[in-house]
Amino acid sequence: MISLKPTLSSAHARQMIETSKSKANELDVACSIAVIGPDGHLLSFDRQDGAMPGSVELAINKAFTAQIFNNGTDALSVLAQPGAELFGIQHSYNGRVVVFGGGMPIRFQGQAIGAIGVSGGTVAEDVAIAEAGAGVLAESFVPCGA
Repeated sequence: MISLKPTLSSAHARQMIETSKSKANELDVACSIAVIGPDGHLLSFDRQDGAMPGSVELAINKAFTAQIFNNGTDALSVLAQPGAELFGIQHSYNGRVVVFGGGMPIRFQGQAIGAIGVSGGTVAEDVAIAEAGAGVLAESFVPCGA
């Protein structure tokens, strides 16, 4: 049996962004939203009116971090605390690693095939908005027969 790995398409990325924007509007948060592919490069991006300029790079780098470590940036924040296992990790990749919530991998069979990053609200708001966007694809990548 041949196992095909799904591809995170630009259409998927746009769908994730639109869903995230709806959640952001519901929470009354102006934010930047980035979706990257498995290669770490940007697939789609949107900066809502009123989003802070600093949110642009943070959203992209949250997605990048979630992708390369196959882990949510909120989980990495715990591991990056002083005395914790990954203390100092935020200094890797020329400072692109972000260790606070808002980035989450898009997984298929345990492997990250892309990621979403959100910045502009509180950490809890960014996480909720990213979860909304990531949740859109939950059923799209279920293997046949599963």
